[in-house]
Amino acid sequence: MTRERSRRRLRRRDRNALIAASLTAMSVTASGCVVVHGERVVLPAATRTEAARALTAFTDAYNKADKAYDSSLDAPYVTGAVADIDSARLKAGHTNSPSGNARHVPLALTDVTYTIPKKAGWPRWFVADARSNKGGDVRWVLVFTRHGQGERWQVAYLTLMAPGAVPEFRTDGDGWAEAVPAGSAGLAVRPDALSASYTSYLKSGGRTFADGRDTSVLRADRKKAAEKPGLVRQFIDEPLTRGDYAPLALRTADGGALVFFTTHHFEKRTAYPGATVPIPGKDVQALVKGDVKQSLTLESMAGEAALDPPAGGPVRILGRVQGLTAGQGS
Repeated sequence: MTRERSRRRLRRRDRNALIAASLTAMSVTASGCVVVHGERVVLPAATRTEAARALTAFTDAYNKADKAYDSSLDAPYVTGAVADIDSARLKAGHTNSPSGNARHVPLALTDVTYTIPKKAGWPRWFVADARSNKGGDVRWVLVFTRHGQGERWQVAYLTLMAPGAVPEFRTDGDGWAEAVPAGSAGLAVRPDALSASYTSYLKSGGRTFADGRDTSVLRADRKKAAEKPGLVRQFIDEPLTRGDYAPLALRTADGGALVFFTTHHFEKRTAYPGATVPIPGKDVQALVKGDVKQSLTLESMAGEAALDPPAGGPVRILGRVQGLTAGQGS
């Protein structure tokens, strides 16, 4: 009996030693550096089940907030420019309709494709591309991020793309995508430089970006608006690249990247002496401070999705959502 207990103790000791050795092997890299919470382990950013749950949680919160015009109901599920635009939209809605949104139609996202990169470090993120019942014949492309284990997934980017516009991504044998670091060379524009390149293009033009609705057409529309009799319209565009506004990029099948990035915009409308600035709609008025007499400055945020090809080709803006966030009258 004593020998049997001794053998059991030896077996437990060997088993515990094996577990300890396994844990040590898992927490030390080949270079001998200790990995803390898996920051250096290359893993899928989320399981497909986790991604689906995150999309459902966002959709439920979005619908509750939209119905009540209450930004506190979905604030935990959005960040970056999406949070700025969404909170301003709900603030304006609540100001004009304190009892809630009488025209609320629940958002429904179907036919969803999840693209999940395999990467090390934080933030971890993934893309959901879905058909929506809002916004016409477009796809909603949402980027979910989180900065630590146990944190809630939040939507940092939301862009609208035409069906078929979402590019094919490079994936491994298990279907996991490849994240492109912000400082990566070998592209027409580095992902961390796209925001500044785009705002520079809006001001001065150039050949960095292909012609389209959000490039050459937008510049032409601004030029036309600036020439309206009796009113001067000035535009200032600023890049945003830090924190929750940082760019995120996925490798495409052709070796390029789909890059999500953020920009910050101001439009100042100034009336000539003796004239007045046209009164904006009630949703805009709800976000404007001060009296609009001679001038009105509008502040907005925008999230863009751009196809950034291998070096040598122009960048194409595939989707862009811009929303008013504040205004100042004088």
